[in-house]
Amino acid sequence: MQATTHALEGLEPIEQVDSTSARDALREGSGVRLQLLGKSYPAGRIPKPRPAWLKWLTILGPGLVAASAGNDAGGIATYSSAGAKYGYDLIWVMLLITLPLALIQETCARLGAASGRGLLDLIRHRFGWSWALLAILVVGVANAGLIISEFVGLSAAGELLGMRKELLVPLAALALWVLVLFWTYSYLEKLLILMTLAFLVYPVAAWMGHPNWQQLAHGALIPQIHTDHGFIMLMVALIGTTITPYMQLYQQSSMVEARASRKGYGNERWDAYVGCILSNLMSICMMVATAATLHRMGVTEIATAADAAKALEPAAGHAATSLFAVGLLGATLLASTVLPLATAFAVSEALGAPKGVDLDFRRAPLFFTMYTLLLGLGAGVALIPNLPVMKLLVGVQVLNGSLLPIVLIFIMLLANDERYMGPLKNSRLTNVLGWSAVVVITGAVLTMFADQLLN
Repeated sequence: MQATTHALEGLEPIEQVDSTSARDALREGSGVRLQLLGKSYPAGRIPKPRPAWLKWLTILGPGLVAASAGNDAGGIATYSSAGAKYGYDLIWVMLLITLPLALIQETCARLGAASGRGLLDLIRHRFGWSWALLAILVVGVANAGLIISEFVGLSAAGELLGMRKELLVPLAALALWVLVLFWTYSYLEKLLILMTLAFLVYPVAAWMGHPNWQQLAHGALIPQIHTDHGFIMLMVALIGTTITPYMQLYQQSSMVEARASRKGYGNERWDAYVGCILSNLMSICMMVATAATLHRMGVTEIATAADAAKALEPAAGHAATSLFAVGLLGATLLASTVLPLATAFAVSEALGAPKGVDLDFRRAPLFFTMYTLLLGLGAGVALIPNLPVMKLLVGVQVLNGSLLPIVLIFIMLLANDERYMGPLKNSRLTNVLGWSAVVVITGAVLTMFADQLLN
């Protein structure tokens, strides 16, 4: 009697296993994800340990991108106008804004890590559809104006470099569309971080402008108040361009996109703080550069991008126009990517639709359709001839500042809800500082409206 043996399926001898296919399966992950330091990675793609000296550089990400995006075309116009018109007298406002900006951005990072939801998604879930629709309206109005202003700034940068806006604007919109559609989020984030290097021209300009250090210290440490209407408008514009609603939307959505979690939350906090401090330093340098050059020469009104470019002449001589244009171009490209992304993220979240750069048109049709339409809107309006560039850019920041308190109230209420935040909810100190910022910003907006009605 001849015995036959049958190997159990799946238990064949190890030498019969195709080791190449096994390695490939592990490399691709086969849908398996592993948790490391609170973050989720595909199997086979766990990041390798980085050298210790890169520790502080590697924490920079969404916080730096979100804060730097606030130094967009409207930001450059507003900071330049403030320095030209009032010299160093508004620098104390920027120093005062830095702390609430950092707290608000860090709060949004915690909201994303703790809840795994974007801001408008949380508003819909916590307060219902009526409040979510109000939030969508506020975000839509504010961001639509900003997106238009970014492409207007892009066209102004192109004209300073001798490029026709009819060619530059459509090509830039197409390039940004292709990047978001075909790149993964991790690669896109690295590119956005590189774009922030464009702002390094402003510290150079501020230093080479030979500012009056005594007047600079006086304007930074002793609040200067002017009673004219323009001063109040610029104060609100400074607040609106520094603490911009889309920065909070992008900060929180990027936490969700990067799959940050409560347990691994830590570096994201430093990313938010460091990003805000660096961003506001660049903003102050823009004000110092124009205060030390244009204001000192008696040029108090900036009507065009070319006027603002003169602020860089001490640093670059005859190359000032080109240097300013490069800085403006980098700023507008960064914001022109972040703004439509933040808006598409927010609206898709609020409506419960799939969203994410790592998806495609088929899996996230609303997200990519909104991104496409917003790019088209900004590029289309920017091609309209004879637009009042600087007035439009500053005016949009005033609108942003006026709508900001609504968004901040939602953020503070959500950050204190233990059902979403768990152990990451706001501390008592954060609440005191956060609500104080809301009161001060709201007071500034109401003062501006009252001044408009009385004059």
